[in-house]
Amino acid sequence: MSGSARFGWGLMAVITVLHFDFWNWETTSVVFGFLPTGLAWQAGISLAAAAGWALLMNVAWPSRVEAWAARPSALADESTEDPS
Repeated sequence: MSGSARFGWGLMAVITVLHFDFWNWETTSVVFGFLPTGLAWQAGISLAAAAGWALLMNVAWPSRVEAWAARPSALADESTEDPS
Protein backbone atom coordinates (compact mmCIF):
# COMPACT_ATOMS: atom_id res chain seq x y z
CA MET A 1 0.00 0.00 0.00
CA SER A 2 1.38 3.40 -0.97
CA GLY A 3 1.99 6.20 1.49
CA SER A 4 -0.85 8.29 0.10
CA ALA A 5 -3.23 5.35 0.46
CA ARG A 6 -2.19 4.94 4.10
CA PHE A 7 -2.76 8.65 4.65
CA GLY A 8 -6.22 8.34 3.10
CA TRP A 9 -7.18 5.38 5.27
CA GLY A 10 -5.80 7.17 8.34
CA LEU A 11 -7.88 10.22 7.44
CA MET A 12 -11.00 8.06 7.21
CA ALA A 13 -10.22 6.51 10.60
CA VAL A 14 -9.93 9.99 12.14
CA ILE A 15 -13.23 11.05 10.54
CA THR A 16 -14.88 7.91 11.93
CA VAL A 17 -13.70 8.72 15.45
CA LEU A 18 -14.74 12.38 15.11
CA HIS A 19 -18.20 11.25 14.01
CA PHE A 20 -18.98 10.40 17.63
CA ASP A 21 -19.12 14.01 18.81
CA PHE A 22 -19.79 13.42 22.51
CA TRP A 23 -18.60 16.96 23.30
CA ASN A 24 -21.57 18.43 21.39
CA TRP A 25 -24.29 16.41 23.11
CA GLU A 26 -25.01 19.04 25.77
CA THR A 27 -24.45 22.10 23.57
CA THR A 28 -27.56 24.23 23.03
CA SER A 29 -26.03 26.87 20.75
CA VAL A 30 -26.97 27.22 17.10
CA VAL A 31 -24.95 27.83 13.93
CA PHE A 32 -26.15 30.37 11.34
CA GLY A 33 -28.93 31.30 13.76
CA PHE A 34 -31.03 28.15 13.18
CA LEU A 35 -28.89 25.01 12.89
CA PRO A 36 -28.09 23.08 16.11
CA THR A 37 -24.38 22.62 16.69
CA GLY A 38 -24.56 18.81 16.65
CA LEU A 39 -26.37 18.80 13.30
CA ALA A 40 -23.90 21.27 11.81
CA TRP A 41 -21.06 19.04 13.05
CA GLN A 42 -22.62 15.98 11.41
CA ALA A 43 -23.07 17.90 8.14
CA GLY A 44 -19.38 18.82 8.23
CA ILE A 45 -18.38 15.23 8.98
CA SER A 46 -20.52 14.04 6.04
CA LEU A 47 -18.80 16.48 3.68
CA ALA A 48 -15.37 15.48 5.02
CA ALA A 49 -16.21 11.78 4.58
CA ALA A 50 -17.34 12.37 0.98
CA ALA A 51 -14.12 14.26 0.23
CA GLY A 52 -12.06 11.54 1.93
CA TRP A 53 -13.65 8.75 -0.09
CA ALA A 54 -13.18 10.75 -3.29
CA LEU A 55 -9.51 11.13 -2.37
CA LEU A 56 -9.19 7.41 -1.68
CA MET A 57 -10.84 6.49 -4.97
CA ASN A 58 -8.38 8.69 -6.87
CA VAL A 59 -5.29 7.62 -4.93
CA ALA A 60 -5.82 4.07 -3.71
CA TRP A 61 -8.08 2.52 -6.35
CA PRO A 62 -6.43 -0.68 -7.61
CA SER A 63 -5.56 0.02 -11.25
CA ARG A 64 -4.94 -3.68 -11.84
CA VAL A 65 -8.69 -4.29 -11.43
CA GLU A 66 -9.44 -1.64 -14.06
CA ALA A 67 -6.93 -3.23 -16.43
CA TRP A 68 -8.44 -6.66 -15.84
CA ALA A 69 -11.98 -5.40 -16.47
CA ALA A 70 -10.94 -3.64 -19.69
CA ARG A 71 -9.38 -6.78 -21.17
CA PRO A 72 -11.47 -8.52 -23.81
CA SER A 73 -12.48 -11.94 -22.61
CA ALA A 74 -11.82 -15.01 -24.71
CA LEU A 75 -15.25 -16.34 -23.76
CA ALA A 76 -16.94 -13.16 -24.96
CA ASP A 77 -15.22 -13.48 -28.34
CA GLU A 78 -16.36 -17.08 -28.73
CA SER A 79 -19.97 -16.31 -27.82
CA THR A 80 -20.34 -13.82 -30.70
CA GLU A 81 -19.34 -16.32 -33.38
CA ASP A 82 -21.94 -18.21 -35.39
CA PRO A 83 -22.07 -21.79 -34.06
CA SER A 84 -22.97 -23.29 -37.48
